[in-house]
Amino acid sequence: MAIIDFLKKQFIDIIEWTDDSRDTLSYRFPDDDKEIKNGAQLIVRESQLAQFVYVGEFGDQFGPGKHTLSTDNIPILTNLRSWKYALQSPFKADVYYVVTRVFTGNKWGTANPVMMRDADFGIVRLRAYGTYDFRIVDARKFLKEVAGTDHHFRLDEFADTMRSRLVSVFSDALAEAKIPALDVASRYGELGEALLPLINPVIGAKYGLEMTSFIVENVSVPPEVEQAIDKRSSMAAVGNLNDYVKFQMAQGMEKGGTGGAGGMAAEMAVGMAMAQQMMNQQGGLMAQTTPGVAAPATAAAAAGGAELFTPAQVAQRLGVTEADVVATLESGDLKGKKIGTQWRVTRAAVDAFLAS
Repeated sequence: MAIIDFLKKQFIDIIEWTDDSRDTLSYRFPDDDKEIKNGAQLIVRESQLAQFVYVGEFGDQFGPGKHTLSTDNIPILTNLRSWKYALQSPFKADVYYVVTRVFTGNKWGTANPVMMRDADFGIVRLRAYGTYDFRIVDARKFLKEVAGTDHHFRLDEFADTMRSRLVSVFSDALAEAKIPALDVASRYGELGEALLPLINPVIGAKYGLEMTSFIVENVSVPPEVEQAIDKRSSMAAVGNLNDYVKFQMAQGMEKGGTGGAGGMAAEMAVGMAMAQQMMNQQGGLMAQTTPGVAAPATAAAAAGGAELFTPAQVAQRLGVTEADVVATLESGDLKGKKIGTQWRVTRAAVDAFLAS
């Protein structure tokens, strides 16, 4: 009896594993250097898969259920061992349990900025982070490329191993999707859905994984790109630059009573424009009633041309920024002459703009 008990202890007759950790991806059944008995029972529970490995080569694979191990249901292992006849003796093989359920709420992020070519801003650097859900769909590829021979491979090891690989796949998928930076920063939900069909074929072929969801929670761009986006939004909100300049002038007049410099400048500009109009009207009357007397504008032109202003001088007179004046010149609302790269504006053009 002692010999029989001793022999029984040398063989494995039941192979099973109960996962109570909730963070295990693969687990190698501990054989304690024992052999598997002919006719041994293999128990595989739901969300599990059992993979046999013999001398470094993948053997048979079993899904959920109770299996009796014999040459009838382990043909790959039978072929690897070159058994010519029915399995009569115990054998040694590693048995890996692989968990096939969905692992949710895993975090991903770009440790370094991702370079992306954008149609609006050229080359931009993006940082992104979010969460993803995944499951193992090819146990052999997963064991070979990710878990290796680790006897208990957990989620924390997976995160460390896969973080850089997933970010690389994300970067390639983002470049292939050609999504503008403006859309990347505002359409997170659609971005995740758009990237899934690009990411899954790659991680499936390389690592035996499938992402069931890929969520982008945030995408950030460099400060200079944020400023460009803000400027574009501001220009869209302004609309007609002519109306915008007049609005700023009105605001400046409103603040002029409290000592605001912009309001005082705008008030002075309007006053000068009104005075100029009155002078023009008076000059016209004098020209009509007194022969030989020219209107002031005509006299000024005859004396050597109309008075010219730079955009900076016009901006100072109107109480606006020089950029607003240049934009108004380029739109044609304010008439001016561009000589090389410099604009020149006559007093009459400024008066006509204020009167329009």
